Amino acid sequence: MLRYWTAGESHGPALVALIDGFPAGLAVDVAAIDAELRRRQGGYGRGGRQRIETDTVAFLSGLWRGVTLGSPLALEVINKDAKLEKLDDVDRPRPGHADLPGSIKHMGGVRAVLERASARETAARVAAGGLARQLLSVFGIEVGGWVTELGGIVLGTRAGTLPELRAIRDSSEIYSLHPDKDPEVMSLIDRVGKEGDTLGGVVEVRVDGLPIGLGTHAQWDRKLDGRLAQAVMAVQAIKGVEIGMGFEAARRRGSDVHDPIHFDPALRDGPQLGFTRPTNNAGGLEAGMTNGQPLVVRAAMKPISTLRKPLDSVNLRTKQPEEAAYERSDVCAVSAASVIVESVVAFEVAAALVDKFGADSVEEMRGRWKLYHDMARDR
Repeated sequence: MLRYWTAGESHGPALVALIDGFPAGLAVDVAAIDAELRRRQGGYGRGGRQRIETDTVAFLSGLWRGVTLGSPLALEVINKDAKLEKLDDVDRPRPGHADLPGSIKHMGGVRAVLERASARETAARVAAGGLARQLLSVFGIEVGGWVTELGGIVLGTRAGTLPELRAIRDSSEIYSLHPDKDPEVMSLIDRVGKEGDTLGGVVEVRVDGLPIGLGTHAQWDRKLDGRLAQAVMAVQAIKGVEIGMGFEAARRRGSDVHDPIHFDPALRDGPQLGFTRPTNNAGGLEAGMTNGQPLVVRAAMKPISTLRKPLDSVNLRTKQPEEAAYERSDVCAVSAASVIVESVVAFEVAAALVDKFGADSVEEMRGRWKLYHDMARDR
C-alpha cells in the first residue's frame, strides 16, 4: 500500500511528508519536484508569504545515490518564515476557517489550530505528489492541471495533448488554458483585493495513459473515484469535487450521459487494449475502476477565509462582538489550488498503480504491467 502523511505548522521549522510503500529503483529528479513547489507558490493574487519562502524539497531518508530504496521516504520543506514561538494567540475566530471549531474541539487556543489548518501544509503534499508523478511517468502516465473558472469568469478547457496544454497553462499568469483572458481575470483580482475581499474558482486535472482496471468495484473504500474524491476534498478550501460530467449528468438522460464502447484493432497494443469511446462523460472511471479513457477531476475552491475587510466574529475571551482577526493571506489562490489538486490526484493514481502492480520495485512493476496487458490481449 502506497500512502503518506504530513506534519508541520505554517510558521514552524518545516513541513514534512512521510511516504510509505514507495517501490525501490526509481531515480528521483529533485529539480522536477522543486519546479512543482515553485508553481504552487505562483499564480496571480498570492500574498506576501510567497515572497518570503523559496520552497525546495530535501530527502531525509529512503534514497541511496538518488534512487529509492523501497523503505519509507521522509521529505522536508523548510519554512523560512519560522516564527511560531513568537506569535501571539488569536482571540477573534475567522468565519470559514478552523479557528472556532478547532479551538473548542482541542480545548486550546486558536493559534494551535490555525497553524496546522493553514494551506501552507499543502507544500508537503505537492512534494509527495511530485514524487508520485515520476513513478507514473515510468508507465507513460501523464498528469496536468489548470484553472477553468475564477471569480465567476468561465475560462474552460481546450483540446490537445497534455504536453501542449501544460505549455499553454505555463504561459498564463493564472494557470488557465486561455492566457488571452489573463488581463480580465487579473483586473478582477486587483479590484477585489482593494475591496478587502477574496475570490474562489474551479480547477481541473486530467490524467492520460491510464490502463484499464486501476481501482476496484469490490469494496466501497477502495473504489478509485471515492479515494480521489476524498483526497481532493481534503485540500484546504475545496468544497466540491466532480469526475467527468459530474453534476451535469444528473440533468440529462442516460443516452446523453453514458459513453458508447467501440473497438479499434490498431490501438490494441496500447493501454486501452483497443477499446475506444467517442465521448468521455464518465471522466475515465466506471464502477470505481479506470476504463482506459483520460481521468478528469474537477474541484471547486471557495474564496479564502481570511479577509482584509473582516466579517463579524466574537471575542473568545469576552464573548463580545468584534471583527474577525486578520492573518496575512492571499486575495486568490485558485492557481495554487490547481497545482495542489494535480499533486493529490497524482498520488492517488500512483497508489492505485502500486495496488495493481506491486510495490517492491519499479522493475517488478514493469514486469507485471507487461504480463497484465499481454494476458488481457490474449483473452
